[in-house]
Amino acid sequence: MFSLLKYAKKYRFFAMMSPLLMIGEVIFELLIPQVMGDIVDYVSNPDQGISVIIRLGLKMLLLSIGSLSCGALAAIVASRAGIGFGASIRNALIERVQLFSFSNIDRFSTASLITRMTTDVNTVQNTFLLLVRGVFRAPIMFGVALAICIKKSKDVTSVFAVSLPIMILVLAIFGPILIKRFRKMLKMFDSFNASIQENFTNIRVVKAFVRTDYEKKKFKKANDDLMNAALHAEKLMILGEPALMLLMYGTIIAMMIIATKSIAEQTLSVGDFTQIFTYIIQILINFLVAIVMIAQLFMSEASAKRIKEVLHENSDITDGDASVENVQDGSIEFKDVCFSYGEGADIIKNATFRIESGEMVGIMGATGSSKSSLVQLIPRLYDVKSGDITVGGVSVKDYKLRNLRDAVSMVLQKNVLFSGTIADNLRWGNKDATMDEIREACKIADADGFVTSFPEGYETDLGQGGVNVSGGQKQRLCIARAILKNPKILILDDSTSAVDTATDARIRAGLRSSLPDTTKIIIAQRVSSVADCDKIIILDSGAVNDIGTHDELLERNEIYREIYEAQQKGSDDFDLAGGVS
Repeated sequence: MFSLLKYAKKYRFFAMMSPLLMIGEVIFELLIPQVMGDIVDYVSNPDQGISVIIRLGLKMLLLSIGSLSCGALAAIVASRAGIGFGASIRNALIERVQLFSFSNIDRFSTASLITRMTTDVNTVQNTFLLLVRGVFRAPIMFGVALAICIKKSKDVTSVFAVSLPIMILVLAIFGPILIKRFRKMLKMFDSFNASIQENFTNIRVVKAFVRTDYEKKKFKKANDDLMNAALHAEKLMILGEPALMLLMYGTIIAMMIIATKSIAEQTLSVGDFTQIFTYIIQILINFLVAIVMIAQLFMSEASAKRIKEVLHENSDITDGDASVENVQDGSIEFKDVCFSYGEGADIIKNATFRIESGEMVGIMGATGSSKSSLVQLIPRLYDVKSGDITVGGVSVKDYKLRNLRDAVSMVLQKNVLFSGTIADNLRWGNKDATMDEIREACKIADADGFVTSFPEGYETDLGQGGVNVSGGQKQRLCIARAILKNPKILILDDSTSAVDTATDARIRAGLRSSLPDTTKIIIAQRVSSVADCDKIIILDSGAVNDIGTHDELLERNEIYREIYEAQQKGSDDFDLAGGVS
C-alpha cells in the first residue's frame, strides 16, 4: 500500500492540509469536555450566577463550530487528495498495460485487469482517504485524551491497562487471516467479472443457441462463489465488531464503577467525572477508528499487491538498444525462426522464406498450423524464440517498436470496431485522414457502396462494437482502416471470410492496383482468396511445407491439392443443388 503513495505526489498539498485541519478539529474537540466539566460544576453549585453558565455555553458553541469547520474542510481536501490518488493509479495502470506485449497480456485476463482497475483501486483509494483523515486525528486524540484522564484520575484510567492490550492482541491475531481471506475474495471477483463480460459481450450468441438457462447457472455459480468468499472474509470483521464493542462497554462500566466510588469519597468532582467520561468515549471511539484503519490497511494490502503486479510487469518486448526508425520497404525475410508460447513446445519450427517488397503472398494451412502466430511475429507482437526476422533488410529487433508497427498494418481474425461513427473508426488508421482519403480506402476495400447507402453515410453511428453492421461489412471497414495507415506491409488474417467470393476478388484487385508498393500478406481458408497471389506459403504444423504459385503447388504439393479439390467438390455439390457457386 505505502509503495503506491508516490502516485499521490501531485496531490500532496491536499494530503498535507487534511491532517493539519484534522489537528485543529482535535484541539477544539479536546477543549469541549473541559468547558462541559466547568458547566457541570457551576450547575451543581447554586451560588453561581446564570450568566457564567451562558458564557460557558457560548464558548462551548464556538468550540463546536470551530471543530465542525475544521472537520468539513479536512473532509473536502482529503476527498480531493484521495480521488486524485485513485485517478493517478488508474492512469499508471492503463499506461503500463498499453506497453504490454501480447504475451504480457496473456498473463492477465481482461476480467482481472478490469477488477484491478476498479475494485482494487477503489479499495486502495478509500484506504488512502481514511489514512489522510485519521493518521493524526486518532493518535493525537487518543494520546492527549488519555493523558488528561490519567492526570484527572489514575484509578479510573487504570482500566485501560487491561482492555487495550486485549484489543491489540485480537487485532494482531486476526489481521493476517483477514488479508488472506480478502485475497481469495478478490480472485473470485476476477471470475465474476469474466462471467459478466462473456455473457454481455456474447449475448447474441447466447440467445441464438437458447443458452440463457446455462448462462444463468454459470453466473449464479460465480456470484455464489463471490458471495461465499466475501462472507468468509467479512466474517472476522462481523464477529470482531461486537467483541470490540463488548470490550469497550465493559471498559466504560468498569470506569464508571471506579469513578462513582471516587465521587462518593470526594476524591473526584462531578465536573471532573464528566470530563473523564467524555474523554473516555473519545478515546474508545478513536481507538475503534484506528482499528478500522488497520483493518482497512489489511484489506487494501491484498488490492495493492494486485495493482503492483500490473505496475511492476515489464514488457517482454521493448526497444532496448534499437535505433532504426525508417522502414525502407516491405521486404520480409524469415531466417530459421522458431517460436513457442511460454515454455511450451515450438509451434513455429525453423521457418525460412523471403517475401519481396510489393508482393502479394498467400498463407494457407490446416487449422492450428500457426498461420496467425507466424504473421504476428513480423510487427513484434510476439518475439521469436530463435532465428531472426528482417523487414526492409533490417532485423525487427533493431527497429524502434513504434516505427516498426507504424509500417505494418494488420487486420486480425477478430474484427473490432469501436463506439462512434464510421469515419471515427476509420481514422484509427490515420487520425488526420481527409474524407477523400477515407472514401478512397473504402473503395479499395469495397466498402464505399454500403457506407453511402446509409442515411448518414460516413457519419453513421456504429454503436458499441459495430453492432449495426454485418460481419462482412465489419471486415471491409477494418480492411479500409488498415489501408488508411498507408503501411509498407499489409496483413489480412482471414479477413475476408465473411464476404462472398466476388467481393473478395474485388478487394484483392483493389489492393493489387492501388497499393503496388505495399507488401500484402493474405491468410485464407479459401483457395480462391490466394490463387492469384505471387506466391503461396503452405504451413504444416508450424513448419513451412512448400512455397510456390497456385499452378506450381497444384502440381506438386499434396496438402494444397487436397484443399483445392475438397473446395472444388464443395462448389460442384452446391451448383448441383441449384445454388450459385
